[in-house]
Amino acid sequence: MLQPILNSINIYPLKSAGGISLQKTEMVQRGLAFDRRWMIVDDSGKFISQRTHPSLALLQIRLENHKMLLNAPIMPELSLPLFPQNGVEHKVEIWGDRCAAWSAGQQAAQWISEYLAENSEIVFMPDHSNRPVDPNYAPGQYQTAFSDGFPLLLISESSLADLNLRLPEAITMNRFRPNLVLKNAEPYAEDNWKMIKIGNCIFQIVKPCSRCILTTVDPTTGEFSGKEPLKTLAAYRKLNGKVLFGQNLIALKLGLLEVGMPVEITAFSQTESRKTVNNQ
Repeated sequence: MLQPILNSINIYPLKSAGGISLQKTEMVQRGLAFDRRWMIVDDSGKFISQRTHPSLALLQIRLENHKMLLNAPIMPELSLPLFPQNGVEHKVEIWGDRCAAWSAGQQAAQWISEYLAENSEIVFMPDHSNRPVDPNYAPGQYQTAFSDGFPLLLISESSLADLNLRLPEAITMNRFRPNLVLKNAEPYAEDNWKMIKIGNCIFQIVKPCSRCILTTVDPTTGEFSGKEPLKTLAAYRKLNGKVLFGQNLIALKLGLLEVGMPVEITAFSQTESRKTVNNQ
């Protein structure tokens, strides 16, 4: 049996903006440290993402001296505290969840409004904000940040390689915005895992990740690129009307994660139901 290895760790401090690859990081209650603690909202407080604003793909993030530095085409650099200690609080909405967030202030609002050419604001999720994961998949008090629904997304490199063999033109992993990328696993092996251990961290795989139009945004241009990869994925990775690629995780035990760590499969699915789709 192949020995899977953790080959990359990615965080996305500002939801729908560019990601950052790390050599090592800590698991915290809501996921990887600093992952998706910031988000862009419209006038009503509803979240904005690449689904409606693909140019967000061109917004690049750097972390430096406890600051989050934002860069976008034809815009001056914007500096925000990476983890604020206070702020003006209001409610924001993401996928039907309403939770507390702190405003990043007027300068940040003007910056992102100018870039998107519409009134918008940047907000931060403080520690006391309550956003539990879907209890249908992860009973208990597990929390997430501004991710779509779960703290972590895992994909194996071999799964992408298999997809690329089917596509008219290969795409890169950042189309799918995973947190944990594994190497040395069979294509879609992650579909049939139930529990894994990486270092001291223990993870439960709770559900396949359903994919949307965001995967059709070309991260190098910030524009929609057509129907791929959804069209091809739908031909062999569709179940109950949803296109599936990657697995959502919650952390049962926190700790340090570092690239190169072996991934131990501690439990496999006990039913065929986790063999979600026909991979042939």
